[in-house]
Amino acid sequence: MSLKNNIDMVREELNSEEKFFEKAVITEKFVKKYKNVMIGSIVAIVVLVSANIAYEANQQSKRDSANKAISQLNKDFKDTKALAELKSSSLPLYNVWTFSKAVVDKDVATLKELQNSKTPIVGDLAKYELAQDTNDAKALIDYSLKQNAIYKDLALVQSAIMLMYDGKTKEAHEELIKVSQESSLNNIAKALLHYGVK
Repeated sequence: MSLKNNIDMVREELNSEEKFFEKAVITEKFVKKYKNVMIGSIVAIVVLVSANIAYEANQQSKRDSANKAISQLNKDFKDTKALAELKSSSLPLYNVWTFSKAVVDKDVATLKELQNSKTPIVGDLAKYELAQDTNDAKALIDYSLKQNAIYKDLALVQSAIMLMYDGKTKEAHEELIKVSQESSLNNIAKALLHYGVK
């Protein structure tokens, strides 16, 4: 009996070793067959991770440079070196800085340039400020017709007031009616319709 048990045990061990070697051979064939694909995948992952780390480091460097330039410009707004650094490190922030300075200085030429800014909010605000600073009712009306205009209702009210001063009450009335019901300027528009435009 013990000999039979020993033989069965040896058989089981040989079967398990055979299965182990069989799996090892299959794994080796798989590795040989797909070795280049696996190496390429690992290299691609390493390259992507490295590129992402380098990109993030570059972006952080640009943010730090832009922050340093803004700090310097806050101390001395005439610092051309800091302004150039801001422009190279963050064009949207440069556009915002230039816009704010143009508004303070009433710089019409700069506002005209900024109307076509690739920073959408700066372009929108520059169009409004330019129309307002030049007291151009038509430009304010054109601005208010633009989709998603930030100061749409304000432009409508201002253009209506300008038209009232020019004696064009019918046109002023048409502009005041366009003011949104949800706008905080709606009450002013109603008051102008009632008292100012007859």
